[in-house]
Amino acid sequence: MAKILVVDDDPDFVNATRMVLEAEGHAIISAASGNEGFQRAREDKPDIIVLDVIMDTVLDGLSMSQEMHDDPAVRDIPIIMVTSIANTDYAELFPTDEYIHIRAFMSKPIKPADLIKQVNKLLPK
Repeated sequence: MAKILVVDDDPDFVNATRMVLEAEGHAIISAASGNEGFQRAREDKPDIIVLDVIMDTVLDGLSMSQEMHDDPAVRDIPIIMVTSIANTDYAELFPTDEYIHIRAFMSKPIKPADLIKQVNKLLPK
């Protein structure tokens, strides 16, 4: 069983993700913003983070991933970035280079089986 932090300001997405991952035996904690997510990551040391891009700001999730990369205490926690940014007017703001400190990227809507597969792939062995 893994401890998974879901960081997203959409309560429906958080609840759906919680149901899918708890059914697989994982413990879920959540946060609704990048700032709150970063604090939860530092306090709770999750095994994996599922992180949205657009929350308090357009690139809130990217800011959180950068903060985590800069902090040795949480740098090695794998991040699965999830977003629907490709379907918005903000798509051009999303960087596509090495400055994104994530292990996987998934576009919303996410199929439950695909999320489970990605989580299992990134779980520490």
